[in-house]
Amino acid sequence: MPDYDIVTVGGGIGGGAIAKAMAENGRKVLVIEREKKFKDRVRGEYMFPWGVVAVKELGLWDALIEAGGVPAPRIAVWAGPAALPIRDLPTETAIQETALAMYHPAMQEAVLAAAEQAGSEVVRGGKVSNVTSGAEPTVDYEADGGKKTASARLVVGADGRNSMVRKWGGFETREEDSGNILAGVLLEGASCEGGMANAIFNPFMGQAAFLFMQREGVGRAYFGYRANSGERLQGDDALSRLIERCVQTGAPASFYENAKQAGPIASFEGVDSWVEHPYKDGIALVGDAAQTSDQTWGQGLSITFRDARILRDALLANDDWTAAGNAYATAANECFQHIRQVEGWQTLIMMDQSAEANTARMKVLPRMATDPTIFPDTHFSGPELAPADAAAYRKLFGE
Repeated sequence: MPDYDIVTVGGGIGGGAIAKAMAENGRKVLVIEREKKFKDRVRGEYMFPWGVVAVKELGLWDALIEAGGVPAPRIAVWAGPAALPIRDLPTETAIQETALAMYHPAMQEAVLAAAEQAGSEVVRGGKVSNVTSGAEPTVDYEADGGKKTASARLVVGADGRNSMVRKWGGFETREEDSGNILAGVLLEGASCEGGMANAIFNPFMGQAAFLFMQREGVGRAYFGYRANSGERLQGDDALSRLIERCVQTGAPASFYENAKQAGPIASFEGVDSWVEHPYKDGIALVGDAAQTSDQTWGQGLSITFRDARILRDALLANDDWTAAGNAYATAANECFQHIRQVEGWQTLIMMDQSAEANTARMKVLPRMATDPTIFPDTHFSGPELAPADAAAYRKLFGE
């Protein structure tokens, strides 16, 4: 008999969510998290409505709200300096749900605490040195000054985009570079009307600015731009340049008038990286360990919580966990490919500066001005309700 039903390598959002979900269903779960305290590393902090649905299905909504999560039911989308009609997500999306804004480390702590409260054994400051796949996979790790080995029915790799579990398990990764870069920083003193989310696009400059308020006066600002622009937001003047570029894109200067830097500035290349079948030989990958999408479009949180929900449902529905793992992997990849498709269309229309992109923009943008619904609702409502299929392509490009 293995020591545990599940060992999760990584106790952040994906690892904590599946641990909580399985422990509360009577499974013996060990979570090994290397961080003793989660820190601000500029991660996703605005979760779209389809991610919120997954959070609620996992029973984590109340925990996130109690830990500082803020429902964000409205979003303003701007075309340069022109604000389009504000969108009320619970009434104007197929999924009829709010979005959520939340400081990422607080979200991680809340999910891991929920896993522990559900009965998971949690090791903080644990260092995993190896995972061995097989019918009864094992995890070698160090904790409390000693070396240990834990066996399980299933090992869940939830150790992020640079996953070592992925490497140890022999998973093959595919990558595609979108050509975007997203820079982000936490601001104190930021402000916008009603505290709502704002997404500002300037397609002919290949730039985007986002401001997601978390609470009064505190928000996460992002600036998206093309990698070949020569821009690099680093150094002592990085904050002033980030704000300058956001305003140049079309964001009101009033958003940032009294803003002060409250955390690190970090930039990320918009690379889609994925494992086509994130289950093999007793190891399942979730979240960024399984698939990372272009951060410009903010789908990572939703994908991760949905991964946890899909994996939970598969494991609870079938005591043959090999079959369950394969079912999870198929569903997770299908979801991710829809997200990739929509992000490709959005990058082409909103960011890319090629001749092909200019031709597409001249075809699509005038039609979007009169009917915004031609763009697939996938990012808000998810692939199940708004798939990126041939019908969506024809509706968007008028073909």
